[in-house]
Amino acid sequence: MAKAKKGPMTRRLIQLYAALLYNAHLKGFATGKIYTGPVKKLCVPGLNCYSCPGAVGACPLGSLQNAVAASADRPAFYVVGLLLLFGLLLGRVICGFLCPFGLIQELIYKLPTKKRKKNRLTRRLSWLKYGILAAFAIGIPAWFAFRRVPLPGFCKFICPAGTLEGAVLLLLHPANGELRALIGPLFAWKLSLLVGILCACVFLYRAFCRFLCPLGALYSLMSRLALLGVRVDPARCTDCGACVRVCKLDIRAVGDRECVHCGDCIGVCPAGAISFRAGKLVLRGPDLPERRQKP
Repeated sequence: MAKAKKGPMTRRLIQLYAALLYNAHLKGFATGKIYTGPVKKLCVPGLNCYSCPGAVGACPLGSLQNAVAASADRPAFYVVGLLLLFGLLLGRVICGFLCPFGLIQELIYKLPTKKRKKNRLTRRLSWLKYGILAAFAIGIPAWFAFRRVPLPGFCKFICPAGTLEGAVLLLLHPANGELRALIGPLFAWKLSLLVGILCACVFLYRAFCRFLCPLGALYSLMSRLALLGVRVDPARCTDCGACVRVCKLDIRAVGDRECVHCGDCIGVCPAGAISFRAGKLVLRGPDLPERRQKP
């Protein structure tokens, strides 16, 4: 019998490559300084803090907040257009393949402990990220925009990726001793929040993505329209529910707003109804046992 296709392993490699590409300014880790070159004006698709010493691009969520904060003076055409492009091409595939903080959560979840399965409560909590998107990523920056006070609410008060990749890495570097003198209650709050989220990720699969991430919430609004993603062939589907049961996320159907298109469901579908597609082009097809037999 031939070996099964290495879908999950391929996804892990893509996640690692994306994290390395986003943080390719290795000199920043050595010097403790943030890269501010011309490439930094461009957004990467996933959640990766602008202030990370290795970051070569901007975070799309931070860019959105800054654009909203400046909306009293100029429209946010560039950032909104770029997010629409990311969302319509990739949707939540970005969450499953191209988000470094998503990778961190998945690696933490591998720690050998008893895990909490999805349930009615986690499905309800999955709506919380939309409130955070509305309030902290759009509402607060917009409220202060007309007071000429730029305030990226999510970055300032919540973002665990910014705390870990930006603040912690910069503070730990010996060249940034002056920054440690500025530590106050706000940093203590964000560090506590980061620790709480990472602890939750030990027991709950991708807890931040599922309950708190406004970028995932934004991309999920375009998930059904995205070109790339996991799709179900209704002519083959028998509604057995195997795909929903194997998924660790709070999906109700393959490809819905909570689906990050990881592809774990492809190999468990007994009818071979699920595939990973770019439009009509099949990138990864059904992985049925009888198709893995040697001729």
